[in-house]
Amino acid sequence: MTQLPRQRPQPETTARLLGSRLRQLRVARGETLEEAAVVIRGSAAKVSRLERGITPAKARDVRDLATHYGASPEDTSEIEYLLSQAHNRAWYKQYSDVTPGFLRRLISLEQGTERIITYEAFVVPGLLQTHDYARAVVEAALPQDSANERRVALRMERKRILKQPDRPHMTALLDQGVLMRPRGGPEVMCRQLEHLLEMGHIPGINIRVIEFEHSGDVSPPYPITHLRLRDGGPPEVVYVESIDSAHYLTRPAETETYRFVLNRLMDAAADRLRSEELLRKAATRYRAMAGQSRRG
Repeated sequence: MTQLPRQRPQPETTARLLGSRLRQLRVARGETLEEAAVVIRGSAAKVSRLERGITPAKARDVRDLATHYGASPEDTSEIEYLLSQAHNRAWYKQYSDVTPGFLRRLISLEQGTERIITYEAFVVPGLLQTHDYARAVVEAALPQDSANERRVALRMERKRILKQPDRPHMTALLDQGVLMRPRGGPEVMCRQLEHLLEMGHIPGINIRVIEFEHSGDVSPPYPITHLRLRDGGPPEVVYVESIDSAHYLTRPAETETYRFVLNRLMDAAADRLRSEELLRKAATRYRAMAGQSRRG
């Protein structure tokens, strides 16, 4: 087998957001990379790597640039927050060998989030998955991979933020197809749907189903997650995932577009009582299917 070239590790989200913020300040000031490089006693390539989040950000360089660019108190506060987060060795780093960089960046952002709105068309959102359901999702993508248990363990660890006293408020918008797709078989699906019913009664967690007849004109064929971060960081980030990559959007014009999409989905979704009814009916159906399978 031909060995693929070793890939450069993906930069952490906070490093990329920090670099993006510095670039915005530089461009607003009308300076080139070469001019900025003089400030940090380096090269244009060094500034470029810093702005792209490729190399670790040195606090002195970041602060010197922010001061030189004339960052406002609000910008400075945001930069200091991102700088501290970029240097934080988080729990999920232990799973870096089995987690794509774009997902690690999402998990990193979730740690400082006060509100999450997520839409899924094909699977239960990762933060709400049971162990067996998560295994079924992972194995569908990577069958017979020896590292799959570590991938599942990461998903279970990731859920810890919903058990914290300062857990974020979460709204999960599920296409009805998620309920109809029997991942892992009837027993696994029954337990997963019962788990959703339990989670939906936790204060601050809202699970809504978008029925087929209301989804045609509003449901995009890709997942969207909107994060509103706590004070000190960028106000909001939109995460849009594709097959093997993801986009992180922070510019107001971009985030507003996806907020509009999520608002339409929210308007189309069933209310809490109807959503619970749909989840309960689906769970009952899978329970019956599991019983028939055991008897057969």
